[in-house]
Amino acid sequence: MSEMTEPVRPARIPDWMRRPIQTDKEYSETHSALKKNGLHTVCEDAKCPNRHECWNHGTATVMILGNICTRDCRFCSIATGKPVGLDLDEPRRVADAVEKMSLKHVVITSVTRDDVLDGGAEIFAQTITAVKERVPGITVEVLTPDFWGRKESLYKVLDAGPIVFNHNVETVKRLQRSIRSGATYERSLSILKMASEYGDGSIKVKTGIMLGLGETNEEVMECLQDIYDHGIRLLTIGQYMAPTRDHARTKRFVTPKEFVDFEDAAYEIGFDAVASGPLVRSSYRADKMVQA
Repeated sequence: MSEMTEPVRPARIPDWMRRPIQTDKEYSETHSALKKNGLHTVCEDAKCPNRHECWNHGTATVMILGNICTRDCRFCSIATGKPVGLDLDEPRRVADAVEKMSLKHVVITSVTRDDVLDGGAEIFAQTITAVKERVPGITVEVLTPDFWGRKESLYKVLDAGPIVFNHNVETVKRLQRSIRSGATYERSLSILKMASEYGDGSIKVKTGIMLGLGETNEEVMECLQDIYDHGIRLLTIGQYMAPTRDHARTKRFVTPKEFVDFEDAAYEIGFDAVASGPLVRSSYRADKMVQA
């Protein structure tokens, strides 16, 4: 893989980053079920480009613990501020929505709640339990914050029995401080390693990174090796798109072929499942990756 040249600001969004928006009955029903239960989705709040495809298939990533994040990461469009309290009825409402959407696999994520002692781990656990009780046979994936690296918070979530534990490293080591607020490369890898060593190893561990923030190919490969060495076997690689002009800018658009090259390289390292492409996001086709 050739070394990346000095990044320049993209002049325009390339054709491979554009996709038609199509909605059908399943999209409307999914949207309605979420709104009726007063739930947020990372699909909308993070402006995911795949939300129409996923919702058309009756799937969604539900965001719990409100929609105000206590951190201010420079890549994320979710609102930052001071959340007030916890919604203790949220687990029941998530289970209601999941049942109405007839999901077979659901992803539960959240904003970061540094204002709560356990980071919201108890609400995560209650939500997983409520969903599994309401919809027998469903598989549940979680995408969590770093819980400040606290094993007791992590174990609250894992004890509830998700099939996949996901926490994103987001970017290469050198860019962590400038891109992520309050998070560190080492802490993220540590929480992922703890998850990989939990119990009998039946919970799959997943992470994801974004490209286009100014990283080099060598840094990406070092990051992939670090991720693998910490026990993670499921991986997503996608294109970073600046949500607004106030966020970290997109340094370049990585070509589809480069994404294929990184996917091939990740499989050579030993990953079990890799989703790598311009429009790939953490929860994209999550139901397919869990089968790896």
